[in-house]
Amino acid sequence: MAKKVKAVVKVQIPAGKATAAPPVGTALGPHGINMGAFIKEYNDKTASMVGSVVPVVVTIFEDRSFTFVTKSPPAADLIRKEAGIEKGSPQPNKSLVGKISKAQVRKIAEMKQNDLNANTVESAMRMVEGTARSMGVEVTA
Repeated sequence: MAKKVKAVVKVQIPAGKATAAPPVGTALGPHGINMGAFIKEYNDKTASMVGSVVPVVVTIFEDRSFTFVTKSPPAADLIRKEAGIEKGSPQPNKSLVGKISKAQVRKIAEMKQNDLNANTVESAMRMVEGTARSMGVEVTA
């Protein structure tokens, strides 16, 4: 018989650097799971992506056991790394803060495609381009 799900929690945590401090502790603590086990598993699984923020979906069961699935880093995070900027523009329509090429957009779209609501790489690229535009990053040909 399948276990009964108690809660599904979504959290964004820096890769390989999870601790019991917020946001992990405040999101998962009330559900009574073994925080040490979750933190160890998460850090082991995301050790290769250190420097990125990795969203994770944690499914918590009635018996306080859990499973989790890591997602790809947010598109904005990937765009900032590709463009070499620290943050997006405060006025994206007026001031540009960086540029990325179509090839870089394709690379990001291919990385994110499983997590996006897109059937083709081209439609995923359009989504990534929209995110770049809203950050004040120009997409060049």
